[in-house]
Amino acid sequence: MRIDIAAATMRIEGATILDRVDLVLTPGEIVGLIGPNGAGKSTLLKAIAGLSSLSEGTIRYDGARAREIGAARLARRLAYLAQDGEVSWPLRVDHVVGLGRLPHRTPFAGESEEDRGAIERAMALAEVAQFRARTVQSLSGGERMRVLLARALAVESEILLADEPVAAVDPLHQLRVMDLLRQVAASGKCVVVVLHDLALAARFCNRLVVLAEGRKLLDGPPEALTDAIIARAYGVSTLRGEHLGQAFILPWAPLGPGQR
Repeated sequence: MRIDIAAATMRIEGATILDRVDLVLTPGEIVGLIGPNGAGKSTLLKAIAGLSSLSEGTIRYDGARAREIGAARLARRLAYLAQDGEVSWPLRVDHVVGLGRLPHRTPFAGESEEDRGAIERAMALAEVAQFRARTVQSLSGGERMRVLLARALAVESEILLADEPVAAVDPLHQLRVMDLLRQVAASGKCVVVVLHDLALAARFCNRLVVLAEGRKLLDGPPEALTDAIIARAYGVSTLRGEHLGQAFILPWAPLGPGQR
């Protein structure tokens, strides 16, 4: 599925959260959506997921608007992992992951063999199969996030939207989650991931989209993320290096008002 976003604008209580953002998302790539807090990243992701309506602008999925596709069909083609996803009920892990199959099931129908296969694949990919009989509330924050990622993977959709999937995850699983997302993209799907870690973004993403104050500052390959763009977006200086032939970026120090 190709997604075309044109002049996306979102105003909330008089504040402009997104300001005429244009973006094209295509299969086979992992797009890192980065920028400071309040830049509009989560707002844009929710709009793409069809969970909120733009004040102005359009979002088209293979040329059609969400209402033309229908909510049920769009839910099968697009999976969304929320930043603050929570499970209020004491559900078992495998049951939570199974919720990702709801868009594929008819009302009052039980799980099919296809559903069970998708659930098992998703739990294996997110490395949570060992928790299957535990309740989500018994897990750590990072483990819960991996369960919710498994729920999104169980949809087996064409588009995966993930809002800060590694925020509460330890370094080992940060690397594994990012590698998993890269594999999902390499399989021919489109992955859009909100990140705050510039090193992970530059290392694992094919494209980086930088938002600041609701506007798009950059849309390009990781090497296009210059010190000037980072200074303008975040107000920090950076250190750069290389290991095993791969460049990396580290935020280093705050910049003064005249240095941005």
